[in-house]
Amino acid sequence: MKNFLNYLWQRLLTFFVVLFIGISVLFLLPRLMPSDPIDNYLQRLQGSAGQALTGEQVAEIRKALGEMYGIQGSLIDQYFGYLKRVFVSHDFGPSLAAYPKPVSELINLALPWTFGLMLVSTITAWLLGNLVGLVAGFFHNRKFATVLETLGILIYPIPYYIFAFVLIIFFAFLIPAFPLTFVVMPGPVTFQKIVDIIYNSFLPALTLILVNFGWNVLGMKSLAYSTKEEGYVLYARLKGVKPRRIMYNYVARNAILPQITSLALSLGSIFGGALITEMLFSYPGIGMLMRSAISNGDYNLLYGTITITIVAVAISTLAIDLLYPLFDPRIRHR
Repeated sequence: MKNFLNYLWQRLLTFFVVLFIGISVLFLLPRLMPSDPIDNYLQRLQGSAGQALTGEQVAEIRKALGEMYGIQGSLIDQYFGYLKRVFVSHDFGPSLAAYPKPVSELINLALPWTFGLMLVSTITAWLLGNLVGLVAGFFHNRKFATVLETLGILIYPIPYYIFAFVLIIFFAFLIPAFPLTFVVMPGPVTFQKIVDIIYNSFLPALTLILVNFGWNVLGMKSLAYSTKEEGYVLYARLKGVKPRRIMYNYVARNAILPQITSLALSLGSIFGGALITEMLFSYPGIGMLMRSAISNGDYNLLYGTITITIVAVAISTLAIDLLYPLFDPRIRHR
């Protein structure tokens, strides 16, 4: 028990250090952007008002917005105010682009879409890729294994936005089987609405599955091939154990361990990987919020969306550190 508590304390300390460093770096990034969010807002305000604001009005608005968005005072004052809002009040304030809506409300609306799409596609690609890679590595001298490995090699280096464009051309233009953009009518959740969500999410999900599939195939194939040459596998083969049982009980259980780490890191970075996919398919998730925040210089919205990614990666890394001994009995908490 003492060893576990020491192990837990060390991992929690690493978790908070990583979280603190990531959020501190995030504080500086928007301030290096060339655009000023308050200037952008004042320009839009003057355009919508149809008349120029007086100097006093501009100064009053600038002061109020500076206090509201935490960009008033020195850089040190802004930094400590930012840390207080993140760690104490958990409030990123209102969005400048969608004023007066709070950032938390926008994130709560977009988060389920991104989480559902990326979680399902990541886990599906991981399961299929590891299964195909296991078969290709275990039966590496068979023709069908060579075909499977070649498939993974062909898919792996292709960027996912290329896959997205190809799928859009084929299944949205040449064969209009799926919609080009995500369109789901608002309202209560019904069976028909669930069907519409699955139908509209098929192409972006297929894009992400194909991209991650190739990487998982190659990784698992290499691990399975090296594991099947281990002494305990050879001993089981000489004892007459059936090849299928050797593949699943001896090779797969040992080769899957590094892939579990890869899955945890992939789950932690699912929000960051949604940006281009959601832009191409007009998917209403975190990626679209990031795009809106960058284009409008919206500090608060950018803080909120990227903080979600940082926290997800840190939590996934902590979880895999704590759960890894359950998957591998050779590891002990020390």
